[in-house]
Amino acid sequence: MKNYILILCLILISSCQYEDYDDSKDIDSPLATCIDGIATVSVAGHSHDYSCSNYDLMGYITLEEMDAEAGNDCWGWTDSTTGREYAIMGVNNGTAFIDISDSTSPVYLGKLPTSTDDSSWRDMKVYNDHVYIVSEADGHGLQVFNLANLRGVESEQIFSADYTDKSFGQAHNIAINEDSGYAYIAGARSKGLYAFDLSNPLAPKLELEGSQFGYSHDAQIVNYKGPDQDHFGKEIYFGSNEDRVDIVDVTNKLEPKLISTFNYDHQYTHQSWLTEDHKYALLGDEVDETIIGVRPFELLPDAKTRTIIINLTDLDDPKLHYNYFAETKAIDHNGYVKGTEFFLASYTAGLRVLDVLNIDQKSISETGFFNTYHDDDHSGIVKKTSSTKLSDPGDHIGEKGEGGPFSGAWSVYPYFKSENIIISDINSGLFIVKKQN
Repeated sequence: MKNYILILCLILISSCQYEDYDDSKDIDSPLATCIDGIATVSVAGHSHDYSCSNYDLMGYITLEEMDAEAGNDCWGWTDSTTGREYAIMGVNNGTAFIDISDSTSPVYLGKLPTSTDDSSWRDMKVYNDHVYIVSEADGHGLQVFNLANLRGVESEQIFSADYTDKSFGQAHNIAINEDSGYAYIAGARSKGLYAFDLSNPLAPKLELEGSQFGYSHDAQIVNYKGPDQDHFGKEIYFGSNEDRVDIVDVTNKLEPKLISTFNYDHQYTHQSWLTEDHKYALLGDEVDETIIGVRPFELLPDAKTRTIIINLTDLDDPKLHYNYFAETKAIDHNGYVKGTEFFLASYTAGLRVLDVLNIDQKSISETGFFNTYHDDDHSGIVKKTSSTKLSDPGDHIGEKGEGGPFSGAWSVYPYFKSENIIISDINSGLFIVKKQN
């Protein structure tokens, strides 16, 4: 009898672990269902139609609600204590936090202001319940914010950074290898490889500075588990370095070693992401769909969104596997792999979801999409905004969100347990979408 009572108590304790939020509850019905290629949502008496396929609109937060003029990158955090899910979105004047646990009624919790000036470029990643933020704003450095500060917040707040590192100025991006606990600052100008040990989240320790490796626009760093046995288990840096992809062994922070370089018919090497088996990298070039030499940028008349597939079977000799051309006439930006799907933000074409199960056979297919962009007024839920005109090495200064090809979806985050996907839109704000049952 005692054993029975003990077991019963353990079951009750387990069932209450996430009592604040149970993602198994079927409480979220779509705000706008995708029917015959259109999801319609009404705001202030006006209807807005979004083109879509297999994905419904669950909820959104406008830039106006975030007191911002333009959006940029996004990431996500799941509170391991409560199970609640949060969207983290960069905006021109800071970093916004949104509780999306009830995706049809997301709650804007407030903002961590930029550490210096406003900027169209801001990036963030999460590690051990802390978010690490960089920006192209002059002198911004690295902001660190303890996400546990969001617990229990029920009204809009202005948050403060828990720590700021000023050892570098502006940077374009940040990448974190969650398996090693190192953060890599990308695009800190002359710094090259620039890595912090995050063992103490509020006192990141600089352990690697390799200016000889040049500028990275974006990067992914992994403990390599791919087919090349010569490098299995090493910490490998895949840098999208303006006109190439550099593959660097960063296992020894005192002596990083260039393994190889992947060259191709580049315009501007923007971002790549590995398949989960580390056999391939899916690379996006940010201006290969545009007319060379034309400013402001214009799409090619016959432009099709291209993803360059790199074969990484031999890290010492990466090869072009093939070029995948989508039917979308848009520029690809940030993309992330989850399982056998590739979730890609394609600016004016929105979120595109690609099945990469048969990538070995050079077969990729689109399985769904949700486009947050409107051709007519470049907005949708709210009026068109103007981008903050600050520098970007990608050479599209002042064109973000201005109605040209660099408008619409900046990034996506597909890793929530709830299977909700967030899309950060430059012109309109944060969208939450989900695949139809």
